[in-house]
Amino acid sequence: MRAIGWRAAMAEALYGADGFFTSAAAGPAGHFRTSVHASPLFAGALLQLVRRIDHALGRPDPFDLIDVGAGRGELLTAVHALLAADPVSAERGLRERVRWVAVEVAARPAGLPADIAWRPDVPDGIVGLLLATEWLDNIPLDLVEVDDAGRRRRVLVDPASGDETLGPAIDAADAFWLARWWPALREPGQRAEIGWPRDVAWADAVGSVRRGLALGVDYGHRRDDRPAHGTLTGFRGGRQVTPVPDGSCDVTAHVAVDSAAAGAGTAYEIVSQRVALRALGIDGGRPPLALASTDPAGYLRALSVAGAAAELTDPAGLGAHWWLLHGIGLAVESVVGDRR
Repeated sequence: MRAIGWRAAMAEALYGADGFFTSAAAGPAGHFRTSVHASPLFAGALLQLVRRIDHALGRPDPFDLIDVGAGRGELLTAVHALLAADPVSAERGLRERVRWVAVEVAARPAGLPADIAWRPDVPDGIVGLLLATEWLDNIPLDLVEVDDAGRRRRVLVDPASGDETLGPAIDAADAFWLARWWPALREPGQRAEIGWPRDVAWADAVGSVRRGLALGVDYGHRRDDRPAHGTLTGFRGGRQVTPVPDGSCDVTAHVAVDSAAAGAGTAYEIVSQRVALRALGIDGGRPPLALASTDPAGYLRALSVAGAAAELTDPAGLGAHWWLLHGIGLAVESVVGDRR
C-alpha cells in the first residue's frame, strides 16, 4: 500500500495531468448537478446581481466578471447570452464594459464565446464581481481521525485503491485550526476535514478584488453544526461513490464556510442560497391557478419556471447551499437587498 495524505492525493486526483477536472471530457456537468446546470434562472439571478453591483460601483469601465472554477464555461456562457439580450444592460452600456474571465485549470473548451478569456489563475485588481460556485469544496485538504487513545492522527490513503490507514499526529497548524473551528473533535472514530487550505485559497481570491463583491457559493457547515465523521465523498456519472483518489471521480468535502469567510480578512455575510435568491427575485412561488383558464400556455410556462426556482431554493437541496458575500468598497445590502 502506497499511503499518502489526503491533501496530496486529492491534488493529484483532481488537478494532475490525468486528473478528474483536467482530463474529463464532459467536465463536472457530466458527473454532478449544480445550480449552474440546474436552471438558467441561476444565471438570471447573477445577471441581476451584476447589474446591482455595476450601479453601486458607478458603472466602471471595465466591469470585471470573474468565474473561479469555471468548469467548461457554462455559467459565463449563460450570463453572456442573457446580457446580450438584456435591454437594461444595453441602455447602461454594460454589454460593452464587461470583461469576462473564466479561471480554470482545464483546457479552454471549444465553442466558448471569443470574448471570454480563459486562464489558470485569478487576475489582480478586480473591479466588479468575483464568483466561485462549488470551487472551495474541491480545494484539497487533509483528514484527521481520533484514534482509540484519543490522539488526533492524519488519515493516509492509497490513491489506487482508496484504502486508508492512520498516520502520524497532526502538526501545530492543523491543531490550531481545529481548536478554533472544529472543537468538537474528541471521541475515538470521529473525523474532520482540516479546512485551512481552503481558507487560504479563498482569502487569496477575495484579496484580488479591489472594488466590488466576492461571492462563494458552496455546500458546507458551520462550527456549531460540524458532522461528527466528516463529509468526504465522491461523485461519478451522477452518482455518489466511494472517494477513491485515482482521477476517476470527483473527490469533495463540505466547506467550513464560517472559517473560510472569516479568514478572508474583510467584512462578510453568510446566507443560504434560498435567502439570497429570494432577495434577487427567485422565490419558487406557483403561478395563480386562474391563469390556467385565461392563458393555458402562459400558465404552463410560469409553472415550469416555478419548478426550476423551487429546485434552486429547496432548503433540502440546492437552496441549502451557502453564499459567502464579501463587499469591498460597497455594502452587501446595496446589491443583495432584503435577506430576511
